[in-house]
Formats: sequence, structure tokens, C-alpha cells
Amino acid sequence: MPAAEMPRGLFITGTDTGVGKTLVGAALARLLTSTGVRVGVMKPAETGVADVSLLGPDAQLLRWAADSELPAERICPYRLAAPLAPAVAASREQVRINYTDLLQTAQEIIAEHEFTIIEGAGGLLVPLAGGLLMADFAKALGLPVLVVCRPNLGTINHSLLTLFAARNLELPVAGYLINNMPENKGLAEETAPHTLASMTTDELLGVLNQVEGDDRQKVTALLTQLREMPTYPLLARYLPSQR
Repeated sequence: MPAAEMPRGLFITGTDTGVGKTLVGAALARLLTSTGVRVGVMKPAETGVADVSLLGPDAQLLRWAADSELPAERICPYRLAAPLAPAVAASREQVRINYTDLLQTAQEIIAEHEFTIIEGAGGLLVPLAGGLLMADFAKALGLPVLVVCRPNLGTINHSLLTLFAARNLELPVAGYLINNMPENKGLAEETAPHTLASMTTDELLGVLNQVEGDDRQKVTALLTQLREMPTYPLLARYLPSQR
């Protein structure tokens, strides 16, 4: 990819909640930061936050991974208590998510950094604010979308639906990563990577094995796996200082 065409970041989404997209996003941020890249991070809204006056665990992990000095209000402008889609949680908590301000904050962070990782909440079709979806936010930013998938039964349907939606919404797709592959694989886990790769034109960027420890330890372990993936050059095309 020519330097003029290099994206200024990635938008990380998942095929479902709990697939590990924060860990993957944080691992990418940590990898780039370790090579001297000034990385911006943002999670536009995080729900299920115990103390909404503070960053939630996802945003905290991203800030740590990027060594970011951005204030909490920019890294994650909306922290909501209910573990629901942002628009639903905001409605219940009488919070108005200002989509225009959210988009402006994201664009400013992208402009201020060499590379920015923005992590959505849930999947692409999660309601964000006033009838707008997370996919609308991703499209407005124009960053390539990296899809994080789970490895187990059901992932073929979820992954293909997510990639199909991205293409039909005209989102640029960097590719997809299968995360949290267990050491003892069942038939579903054994066959999912090949099946997905044979049924989509989007690139399988790699398969990440299940990791143990606290979140920071998991990020460090995933960082090592990312660097050692045989398919890492496919992902590195989208990363500064990695081509």
C-alpha cells in the first residue's frame, strides 16, 4: 500500500460482545507504541461502567496500551452504567449522546496522532445515538474496519453477517482476526478458519490463541502472537512503521 494511501488508524469492531476486541485493539496500540508510533485511542461509548465518573475497564486498557495522555473525556466521552447498547443505556440514564461532538472528538484525535485505534461498542449494528448505528460512526470516520471474531460454534454465521453488513454499508474492511482460539479445539474451532477464509473475499488476518492472566498480561501475550503470525504482513500493511 503506497504511503499516500496509508490509513490514519483502524476501527475495531466485533461480531458480538465479549469477543476480545478491546484486547486486540490494545495489543495493536501497545505494539505500535513500542516502535515509537504516537498512538491515539478512543472508545466513543462504554456501557456497564461501575463508576461513570471514571474510565471503564475497556477505555482504561486502551489508554494504558497507548501510553496516552488524553483526558478521560476524550478517550471515552460517554460512560454509562447499564450493560446495554449505548443508545439504550443513555436513554435509560437520561443522557443525551451528542453524535456531532462525538464525531468531532474522534476526528481531532485522529488528526493529532500518527495512528489512532477506535474501538466500537459491540458490533457494527449496535445503536449509538438517535437512530444512528456504530456503523454510521465508523463510516463517517472512514477508517478501515478490523473485525474481531470468536472461534467457536456460531462464528461462521456471525462473522459472515458482519462482513456482509460492512460491505453493503460501503465500509472499508481491513480484514478479520479470529481471537481466543482454545488449545483443545473442538470440530467447530478446527474448521472455522478454513471455512471462513473460503466463504468471504475479505482477508483472514490471523488466528490468535487463548491467553491467560489479567488484561495487561493478555495484551502483552497477544502482542507477541501478532508479531509472530505467519499472516502478520497482511495486517502490517495497515500499520505505520510495520510495512
